[in-house]
Amino acid sequence: MTEYKHTPLHASHVRLGARFVPFAGYSMPVQYSGLLEEHEAVRSRVGLFDVSHMGEIVVSGADALSALNHIITNDLKKIKDGKAMYTAMCFDDGGIVDDLIVYRKSETEFFLCVNASNVEKDYNWIVSHLTGNVVAENQSDLWAQIAVQGPQARRLVADVLGGAVDWMRLPNFSFMDTVWNGALIRAATTGYTGAGGYELYTGADIAVDLWDALMQQGQPLGVVPVGLGARDTLRLEMGYCLYGNDIDATTNPLEAGLGWVTRLDKNNFVGLSALKAIQKVGVSRQLVGFEVLDKGIARHGYPIVIDGKTNGIVTSGTRSPTLKVPIGMGYVPTTHTADGSRISIDIRGKLVAARVCKMPFLMYLQKSDTN
Repeated sequence: MTEYKHTPLHASHVRLGARFVPFAGYSMPVQYSGLLEEHEAVRSRVGLFDVSHMGEIVVSGADALSALNHIITNDLKKIKDGKAMYTAMCFDDGGIVDDLIVYRKSETEFFLCVNASNVEKDYNWIVSHLTGNVVAENQSDLWAQIAVQGPQARRLVADVLGGAVDWMRLPNFSFMDTVWNGALIRAATTGYTGAGGYELYTGADIAVDLWDALMQQGQPLGVVPVGLGARDTLRLEMGYCLYGNDIDATTNPLEAGLGWVTRLDKNNFVGLSALKAIQKVGVSRQLVGFEVLDKGIARHGYPIVIDGKTNGIVTSGTRSPTLKVPIGMGYVPTTHTADGSRISIDIRGKLVAARVCKMPFLMYLQKSDTN
């Protein structure tokens, strides 16, 4: 029988009646009251997510800036201390090692949040590619992470953390270290829902206290605990990539819609030569969003059919709780990436009509006729 790890908040989830699923080696809450209710709460009020399964890696030393910049696609020289940056790491052939967020504390210290399923791989890859006076430390077991997301998230964080910081106005993709009940809290205005809010990093030993305070003080704001099920539908409505579904070692940032975090004008980084070569000839496929026009939900791995031939694959799909239509993401030939292009999805042997649409779905489909 497989033994799954528990986050520091596991007992809290049990008391809240969560249903659990295995994910990245952990037993994680997939839902509490129900996916639709939890999803709606984040879009309209505020929800709490236990994302303590995510990985935290610290890169520090006199050469930390240049060493880390050499192994990511974005450019850390473009942000100031106290800011965060979304980026990717690539293999030599341009395939994606992982996508991650880098928090810049100073030129000599960076805090990385990596995907739960990739922690060991990422850490080993980072260590093997760092050069100069720099060290990497896998601190994943020392941290817990609680995401507070939704229109009332900033208000809730301000009510709980208090102090001299104006938590209501901290710019997006920024972070501040503060002390709460004698313990360090790293509060970052980042997230994976498109609803705004904070991701709170704290020591595993006080995670329960922080969770309980957020739940208690959030009651007047309508706070609910949210599981991985709604986390997935929320991110998909925004067109955010999920490693292992939409991106992996067989995909590159240019075809995955991550060109905006890939600075080909940088002096050098791992994978740059391959990506420049790909850019020169052009990608043959691209990750697009699509709306399913008939009944049926496209799921990961379903074939995309164009002109009677399988010529693409679905990477993610669901029925959007907000838009109330089936949506998905997948790779299609560049000839069919234009908004409105017609494709078909092979859903269990039945061809179902779909059309390519811009992302985030939450913005573009609400502006158009989705019938």
